[in-house]
Amino acid sequence: MATIIVYIAGIYSLGFAIFHLGFWKIFGWKDELPKLRYVNRAIMQILNTRLTYFLLCCACLCFFFTDELLHTRLGHVVLAGLALFWAGRTAEQFIFFKGYLFNLIFLLGTMLFSIPLFL
Repeated sequence: MATIIVYIAGIYSLGFAIFHLGFWKIFGWKDELPKLRYVNRAIMQILNTRLTYFLLCCACLCFFFTDELLHTRLGHVVLAGLALFWAGRTAEQFIFFKGYLFNLIFLLGTMLFSIPLFL
């Protein structure tokens, strides 16, 4: 069961990586980002590309290092860290956005990365 949850967490991470790759088109960044100062425009794009990379790394860990995540101390630390990442993202959603549907989506990430620690 824990293995399946980790694979689902990998799909979750991969899905968010793909979603972030679409930010330029989805949010009209070609038209919207030029309204920002140069430094803010650059920061937005760099943060988005680095987050995409991070999410792809998380997916790879889930798909190719499942046993290590589930059966080693380091794996447990990684899973706990990723659960905290998504818990923090959930909290930030309440602060910066009012979309409650997204809160549930980010809470799902917290659950996917923490539940295997208890199985």
